[in-house]
Amino acid sequence: MYDLVTLGEALLRLAIPSPSRFETVNALDVQIGGAEANVATVCARLGLRAAWVSALPDNAWGDRVRRQLISHGVDCAHVVTLPGTRLGVYFLEYGVPPRPVRVLYDRRDSAFAQLTTDAVDWNPIRHARVVHVSGVTPALGPAARALAERVFDEAKTVSFDINYRANLWTPAEARSFAERILPRARYVFLGRREATTVFGLDGTAEAILADVARRAPQAVIGLLEGPAGSAVLENGRVWRPTTNHTVTVIDPIGAGDAYVGGYLWATLTGKSPQEAVNIAATVAALKCSTWGDIALVTPSEVEDTLAGGPEVRR
Repeated sequence: MYDLVTLGEALLRLAIPSPSRFETVNALDVQIGGAEANVATVCARLGLRAAWVSALPDNAWGDRVRRQLISHGVDCAHVVTLPGTRLGVYFLEYGVPPRPVRVLYDRRDSAFAQLTTDAVDWNPIRHARVVHVSGVTPALGPAARALAERVFDEAKTVSFDINYRANLWTPAEARSFAERILPRARYVFLGRREATTVFGLDGTAEAILADVARRAPQAVIGLLEGPAGSAVLENGRVWRPTTNHTVTVIDPIGAGDAYVGGYLWATLTGKSPQEAVNIAATVAALKCSTWGDIALVTPSEVEDTLAGGPEVRR
C-alpha cells in the first residue's frame, strides 16, 4: 500500500532565464514539471511511499521523465507507455517586475491526453492512504476529466488542488467540476486568486475558507496567499504558520505543489495541524529558493529551516 498516489501529466519544461524574452532567447533550460508529479516527488523525498500514475511516450523524453522521478523515490511502475505519442511541453519566460512570468503550453495529443480509464491500473489508487489530483487534469479534455472523476470513485481519501489554468478552461467550467467533486474531497487546496476567479470569493481568509467549507464539508481546506502566507481550516479552526522565513525567490513555479506535498507529508506522518501548516509553508519557501518545478528538499533540511538555521553548514 502506498502512502500517496498522484495522477496527472508531466511536461517538458523549457525555461527562458530572465532577462531574456521569447523573441531574444538563444538557449533554453530543460527541466521536468507537472503538478501531480511535483507533489509525489516532494512526498517521496521526505520519506513517504509515493507513486505516480500517468502515461509517457515510448521515446527518450519519456525515459527521462521516468528515470528522474524514480531517482527522487517515486514509484513509476503504474505509468503506462504509449508508443507513437509525445511528451507535452511548456515554455516559461521569467519576467522582472513589472513584467509577469509568462507560460506557453504545447501539450495537444500528448501521451497523457490519450490515456483512458481502461488503461489505468486502479488498484494502487484503491488502496492508497491518500490520492492527489489537481484541477489541471480535468481541464485537459473529456478523457482526462473522466480520469479525474474516476479517482473520486475509486480512492478512499482524495486530495484536490483547484490549480486553475485560464488557458485550459473557463472559470465556469472549473467551478462546475469542482462543485461536483468537492463534497467527496478530504483535502482541498486553492490560491486566493483562484478563490476569486473560480468561485467569486473575496474578503478575509476566514471568510473564504468558510465559504469553501460549505462546498467541501468533509475537507481540510488550505488557502495559499503567496507572500501573505497561508491559512488552513481544520477541526473548525483556522491555522496559520507561526514560522517566518526570509525567502529570496529564485523560481516560484511549483511552490503551491510543494506546499501541498509538505502538508500531506506532515499529516500522514502524524503531525499536529499547527506543525503541518508550518512544515507546508517551509517546504514551499525552500522550493522558491531553488530552480525548477520540483522541490529538492530533505527531512533534515526542513527541520533545520524550521529551527531557523544555520546560515552556513560546514
